[in-house]
Amino acid sequence: MGLVTAAAWTIAALAGVYLLYYWLSGGGLRRAKVTRFPAALVFAHPALSVSALVCWIAGLVTGSRVLAWTAFGALAAAALLGFAMFTRWLGAGRHKVRGRGFPVLAVTLHGLAGVATFALVLLTASAPRFF
Repeated sequence: MGLVTAAAWTIAALAGVYLLYYWLSGGGLRRAKVTRFPAALVFAHPALSVSALVCWIAGLVTGSRVLAWTAFGALAAAALLGFAMFTRWLGAGRHKVRGRGFPVLAVTLHGLAGVATFALVLLTASAPRFF
């Protein structure tokens, strides 16, 4: 189940990289003070996610439960930041805007893969036999 989790995490990460690129190419850093997406929030979410992924991979390689639960904690914090961005995106009506609004398919894929990853990390870390 650890490898399935890593695959779901990879899908979420690829969609997230695309969304970050989309935000940056649309002037996200220049407009961060006047938009609903502050740069600190946008960059803390992937930083925590990548840190959690590193812990997860180290946990898979070593079989360490401590690293697995550390990955879960970091992923939980990243998920809360992601949820904050998602609710701001919905509240601002950005999903309805044509043109430079975020692509709904990418946001949906990133969110669903993220939720699946969160559930799989929890299930795998709490399983009697890790990996």
